Amino acid sequence: MVRYRIEDGLTDALGYLVRTADGACTVRTRTSDVEIPLAMVIAAKEVPPPPPRRQSVRALSD
Repeated sequence: MVRYRIEDGLTDALGYLVRTADGACTVRTRTSDVEIPLAMVIAAKEVPPPPPRRQSVRALSD
């Protein structure tokens, strides 16, 4: 997760850090790769992966 400044405040990019180079980092989110200038980064931290999806009751009874 990378928190960074935008025009109206702060926002987060939640995903995988795939690259850091030339004063920027790239985070692969669910929808796209986001390139963030390091000068705009406020904080970053490793977030654990989401827990595995639980099977539905219907799938267990089949």
